[in-house]
Amino acid sequence: MNNDEAVLNSTPALAVMFRLQWEEVQQAWVLLYPEGMVKLNGSAGEIIKRLDGQKTVIALIAELEKDFETTGLQNDVLAFLEIANKQGWVKT
Repeated sequence: MNNDEAVLNSTPALAVMFRLQWEEVQQAWVLLYPEGMVKLNGSAGEIIKRLDGQKTVIALIAELEKDFETTGLQNDVLAFLEIANKQGWVKT
């Protein structure tokens, strides 16, 4: 199994030290943590708010493509999850 296959079958969740919250003033999703806050762009917020530790990345991509009536999101989602994992926002 290559790395993309492993990630596609993983069930990521938000790391324990982070909390996702909608900030009305900023009109954006943010990740709150003890030392501060990360403002997420729209795509990142849509991905992170769906991470529940139960849903596979394959299911997440399918849900996003259905909700936004598009296709071809796999590479973008995988790229974001790689960044989120390196930042420690997400655990798989």
